[in-house]
Formats: sequence, structure tokens, C-alpha cells
Amino acid sequence: MKALNLYGVQDLRFEEQTPEPTIENPDDVIIRVKSVGICGSDTSRYKKLGPYVEGMTFGHEFAGVVTEVGPEVKNVKIGDRVAGCPAFVCGECESCRRGEPSQCEKLHVMGAYKPGAYAEYTKLPETHVIPLPANVDFDTAALVEPASVVAHGFYRTTIRPGAEVAIMGVGSIGLLAVQWAKIFGAKKVYSIDIDDKKLSIAKELGADVAINSLEKPPHEQILEHTNGRGVDLAVESAGSPITSAQVFALPRKGGEVVFMGIPYADITIERFYFEKIVRNELKVYGSWNAISAPFPGKEWASTVHYMSTGQIVVDPMISHRLSLEEGPEALQKIINREIESVKVLFLPEKAEKSGTLASEKVVR
Repeated sequence: MKALNLYGVQDLRFEEQTPEPTIENPDDVIIRVKSVGICGSDTSRYKKLGPYVEGMTFGHEFAGVVTEVGPEVKNVKIGDRVAGCPAFVCGECESCRRGEPSQCEKLHVMGAYKPGAYAEYTKLPETHVIPLPANVDFDTAALVEPASVVAHGFYRTTIRPGAEVAIMGVGSIGLLAVQWAKIFGAKKVYSIDIDDKKLSIAKELGADVAINSLEKPPHEQILEHTNGRGVDLAVESAGSPITSAQVFALPRKGGEVVFMGIPYADITIERFYFEKIVRNELKVYGSWNAISAPFPGKEWASTVHYMSTGQIVVDPMISHRLSLEEGPEALQKIINREIESVKVLFLPEKAEKSGTLASEKVVR
């Protein structure tokens, strides 16, 4: 089958003779991949590796159709439309035993040690397969995993209806966070970024106020909008060393910060920002992955539900729909910042190159 396989640093290969997955365990489910997204963690691993096996099929944000099931599979059948939870946990460590699988000592996702979804077919245990309602299309469902990541972060906070929420960084995670903030009852959502195109998409997806932090420090703009109070909850979704410090100046006294972004560099926090944690008695949460007990967790059911109601919309986020053959070029252009993108999808059944990888390609 056709697949994108990772062999080393910036060595992603399109190969047409990758073995198709087969039923090996009684609970195995084989899925024909219809749509699969590039995650920020994929681009990071492409640049500098991390957990991986040489030649492993990459990718983990996907949706497709069940084509084969093991003899003990009960809840899905051939022909079902599904998404996949790509996270694997050991079930034996202290975190797993206390019902915190997201803190598992051996947590990993498909595409690292198990074949991923940048391929025509992939395989998961039945426990990891998420059935889809008929009105959730495959491109939307490819974002069930990142949307569940965002839901996991919100569930860790104490957000209540009527809250004011700031989203710092409106890439794909931040744009999903804008929508989740509304679902969780936020009366006002502030989107913060340095990219006016992304801020425009944030407004389209429900943000009430768009703040370009190049114009003035973001906390000063937030204070102006909130009469000097600050927001109830600040979400760090940029994964930038700069925003990872700035975010502490956004909440009100006694407010909350949740980190969803992953900064791939050291963070230096100026005294001004660090003192906000202490002086304002902030509650600071880390959020990792998208799973909870019972596995895979309420995040997944909630995400599929709100996609089906139209309260989570992803189409404005999708900038490119590419064939697998375009994968190596796409990853290279993304890390070189030669194309602008929020979310790039591969469509494994797409037979020809799309011609949309030119450097002048805009976000929409």
C-alpha cells in the first residue's frame, strides 16, 4: 500500500510497497484511511525525531472506514465510518491504576512504535475506534483527536458558564479552543496571535475579540477590554517560549491558566510574568494528550457530539488537501515556513498531486 514512512531526521519517504496491516489480535480493526492531518508533533518529530522506529509509518490524526475486524470485535463492523484514538497506555503504572491514563509512564501514539495513519490502511484495537455519526464528514473527523486534546485541557479547569476566556495562539489547537470555550459556556472569548489571517479565522469560529499582540503587549489589551480585571481562564495554545511567559499576565486574581501548547525550546520567564502566578494566586494546569478513564474518555464522545451539532467546525482551518505523494515536500515546506497553513490534510485516495504547495499559498 501507499504510505509515508519516517527513516530519520527530515527523511520522510513516500513508498508504494508498504505492507498492509493484517488481523493479528482478536480485537483488531483495520481501517481504510480517508483523511489524516499533520499534527504539530509530527513536524517536530520530523525535524528532530524522538520516539520512533526507523521506517515507521507516520501520522495519527485520522478518520476512515472499517474494512476488516477481528473475531472478538463487537461494537464496530465492516463499513462503519470511524475516527481513531491513537494513544496507547500500559494500564499497569501508578497513573493508569489511579485512573489517569494521560499521565501513563509509557504513553505513546501510533506513528511512533506502532504503524500510523499516513497510509491507505491502518489498524487499531477496538477500544481505540470511535464511531462517527453520518453527518460528520471525514475531514472534520480527522480532527477528532486534536479536538479531544483541547477538550481534555478544558475539563482540567473549573471554567463555568459566563466566564471570560483568552486563547493565546490560534493555530489549529487555539482555533479549536475558541470553539470549546464557547461550548463550556464562555460569554466572551479573546483570541490572541500575531497573524491577522488566523485571527480572522478565529473570529469566524466564534471569538468575540481578536488581539494582535504585535500592536501592544497582550495583557495590556486584555486589561483594556476587561476594565482592568483580566480573564477567568487563559489558554496557552501557541507552544511558544514567549507566549508561555506572557500568558500569566492575562488572568484575573485567582484566575486560571492551562497549557495546551508544547514549547520545543527552553522558557525564560521574566519576573513581571512569574510574579503574576504568586501575587494573583493563579491556578496553573498542564494538559497532556486527550485520554481519561474509562478509556478513551469523555473527551472523545463530547468531541463527536459537538461536531455532529455543528458547534465544532473545522473547514475554515483546513488550508491544504494533499495526496500522500506530496507528503515529503509538504513537511519540508512547513518546517521551512515556505507555506502558510493552519491544518494540512492528506487524502490517501487522492491519486494526483494537487498543485497547492506553492509558497504563495495563503491560509484559506
